Amino acid sequence: MIDINKLAKSIVNKATEEKNPAAVALGRMGGLVGGKVRAEKLSAERRKEIAKAAAAKRWKK
Repeated sequence: MIDINKLAKSIVNKATEEKNPAAVALGRMGGLVGGKVRAEKLSAERRKEIAKAAAAKRWKK
């Protein structure tokens, strides 16, 4: 039988292992730029559609 506590601990340990600092920096750099670049590429009409869909999902509850 599987011990759930041991499994949970192994998952946490795997998720919190040391990461490659260069890879972390590169991912962060892309993440900081990504949203701004995407917003610039979208038309005002498309941004409005996305915002309406997001608001509808938020308030659907």
